[in-house]
Amino acid sequence: MSTGERAAKPRRLPRRPASSLSEHWTRIDGVDVFYREAPGPAGARTMMHVHGFGLSGRYLLPTAERLVHTFHTLVPDLPGFGRSGGSPRGLAVPDLAHAAVRFLDDRGVEKATLVGNSMGCPVILEFAHHYPDRIDRAVLVSPAGGAYNRPMTRAVLQLAKDGGREPMRMVKVAVPDYLRFGVASTVIMFDALTNYPSLERLLELTVPTLVVIGDRDPLMPDPERVRELVAETDDHVVIVRLEGAAHAINFSEPDELAYLIEQFMADRPIVQGATPAQRSYEIHRSRHLPAPGE
Repeated sequence: MSTGERAAKPRRLPRRPASSLSEHWTRIDGVDVFYREAPGPAGARTMMHVHGFGLSGRYLLPTAERLVHTFHTLVPDLPGFGRSGGSPRGLAVPDLAHAAVRFLDDRGVEKATLVGNSMGCPVILEFAHHYPDRIDRAVLVSPAGGAYNRPMTRAVLQLAKDGGREPMRMVKVAVPDYLRFGVASTVIMFDALTNYPSLERLLELTVPTLVVIGDRDPLMPDPERVRELVAETDDHVVIVRLEGAAHAINFSEPDELAYLIEQFMADRPIVQGATPAQRSYEIHRSRHLPAPGE
């Protein structure tokens, strides 16, 4: 039996579903790709959640689950990550963006809103760069990459600091994914991610974009610095600061993040104190987007 024939054999689903989303396998460009899906209400817009560095889509599920009643929800493990097979094209950010659009092709989705965390944000930016007609809106949560995370020793220290700020239950989700991803892939992906022109691509975006930044995220510059950089351009961005949040907001702050996404998708402003438990507020809103109260 050839290697190709062995790879084509049906893959097993996890014994216990990790969420209310249904779990599936598909095959894209010869690679087995694992994903989770919820159809949403009839006619719902599609929202795809894109995971971060070394991780699978599993840690994105807390936020994704809170949005399944509004959106057709997709949470794939990109090739090379999680349960999915290795990527024959490599682990560069453009490779992952192309894989994301081929996944949407496989699911018969013409256009989607993309929600990413960490490395998922550069993947979304590259997706928008190559396929501007395929993205409706972008949600960038704790975007990573670029000079702020170089060299690797600095990034390791940032990750270590963040680990102490994330919920302990994140360990159970993240450690198996990191072990599966491996050291060699980590080195390759780190180089690709930190050399990616994240800011330049962000400033190119013409679709409405929500950026969510935690004020306790050691992998990100100060939120005010991000606001200053974006405010200098003719952008389409809303930046929201979430007090008390670290890097993996999609996992640790699902109620707050789902609320922010719903507000953004409905073109409603994120006003401080709108709900009793709210810890988020806008620090920048583009003049191209609806102003508060409109």
